Amino acid sequence: MSDPRTRTFITATDLAAAIGAERLIVLLDVRDKVDPPVERPLIPGAIPAYLATDFSGAASPSAGSRPLPEIADLQAKVRHWGITADSLVVVYDDNAGAQAGRAWWTLRWAGVENVRLLDGGLAGWTASGRQMANEPPPTPRPGNILLRPGQMPTLDADQAAALACDGVLLDARGRAAYVGAPAEAGKPPTGHIPGAISAPSAHSIGADGHFKSTEDLRAHFAGLGADGAQQVGVYCGSGNAASHLIAGLNAIGIEAPLYVGSWSAWSADPARPVATGAEPGSEEKPA
Repeated sequence: MSDPRTRTFITATDLAAAIGAERLIVLLDVRDKVDPPVERPLIPGAIPAYLATDFSGAASPSAGSRPLPEIADLQAKVRHWGITADSLVVVYDDNAGAQAGRAWWTLRWAGVENVRLLDGGLAGWTASGRQMANEPPPTPRPGNILLRPGQMPTLDADQAAALACDGVLLDARGRAAYVGAPAEAGKPPTGHIPGAISAPSAHSIGADGHFKSTEDLRAHFAGLGADGAQQVGVYCGSGNAASHLIAGLNAIGIEAPLYVGSWSAWSADPARPVATGAEPGSEEKPA
C-alpha cells in the first residue's frame, strides 16, 4: 500500500475483510486509564490496552504527564499482545481516535511498521452493524517482534520553541486551552508556546466521526501553514491530541515530529515563556 492514507488508517470494511481472510491481526481497544475500568463491548478479538500504563512512562515535570514508555516495558507489552513482525496491528477507541492516535504513534515510534488507526473507531464499526463481543479473547501466543525505538521524529522543548519561530508549530489542544486564562495560584499557567498556531485535533474529524477526506485534510492543513513547504511540528497537553493530529498529517504525506512533553512539560518550567490570546505570539509572559 503506497497511499499515505492507507498506510495510516484502515476502514471498518477493510478490517472486516482482513478478519474474514484470517490475516494475522492484533486488535487493540485503547482506553485512557485502567482505573476505573471502561466497560464497553469489543470488536471481536480485541485486547483492552491503556494509555496510562501501556503507552506512557512515569510522569515528571521535565518529561510531562505522558512521556514515552521505557522500551523494555513496551517490548514486554507488545509480545504479550502477540505482535510479530508479520502482524497487522489495528488500534481503535470510542472517541474518533483521540486515545488510539497516541497508541498508533507510540507503536510506530517503537518500530512497529504495520500498524493502522481504525478510521471512525468503535462507533464506525458498530454503525455498520458488524458483530461485537462482550469479553476479550484468550491470551494470545506470545509475539516475537523486536522493537526499534526512534522510528517517528520527536522534538524537545528547545526544538519546539525554535520551530514555532522558523517553521510551523501546531497546538492540537482545544481553543480555550490555547487562548489561556488568568493564572491560578498553585496551578500551571495556561496559554500556548509563543508562535504556535491553534489547530485543534478535532477539526481533522468530519461530522460522521471519521477523518476528513484526503482532499479536505490537505486544504485544512494548508490553511494552517502545513502545506509541505516548511517543517511542521505538533504538541498538545500531554502528547495524545498531537499524535491524533500527526495521524491526519501522515495521511496526506506530511511527517511531523511530536513534542512528547507538550504543554505539561513546557508549563512546568518557569523559564519557558507563555503566550495568551487568540494569536500565535500575543501577550508573551514568563511561565
